[in-house]
Amino acid sequence: MFTNKARILVTGIFAAMMIFFYYQRVYQLAAFCLMMVLAIIVEYFRQGTLVLAAKYFHIKDYITTERLLNQIRWPEWLSRRRRGFYEYMMGGICLQKHEFEAAEQHYEIATKYPLRTVNDHVAALVHVANISIRLGKYDKAEEYLKLALKDKEKVTAKMLAVIDRLKQELKRH
Repeated sequence: MFTNKARILVTGIFAAMMIFFYYQRVYQLAAFCLMMVLAIIVEYFRQGTLVLAAKYFHIKDYITTERLLNQIRWPEWLSRRRRGFYEYMMGGICLQKHEFEAAEQHYEIATKYPLRTVNDHVAALVHVANISIRLGKYDKAEEYLKLALKDKEKVTAKMLAVIDRLKQELKRH
């Protein structure tokens, strides 16, 4: 839940405390500080700045979201649940910037990971289908719409309306 600068600052404070406690021969507290440093480092690789990025993504501040997501150097090291949401948010950012090819790739990757809800997963599938229609990849769009309809009973009515609209658009082509 830290930015990288805050993470470095907190890690530095714990490292300084660890050194202080070691020289004071309070080994239990030195070991605790070492564990905290390791926990912060592991948390960076498993979660990154996704919690903060999600906060800004939900209020539609895509510039800050992108800045926070770009702080994650190795997204493939994120935990499974975090990786899907990372790709989902990156797809949304690319869509806002009208980078449709990149958005399609991010949403495709997001569909391979578990997302927060079934509706989010179906939304990622629908985004891929919609972008595929726009790019003239009608077979791919049809496949993704079929995948989206597998969980038809767990999806909101608004999402079903979007799926129906995309099916109608596919019939025209």
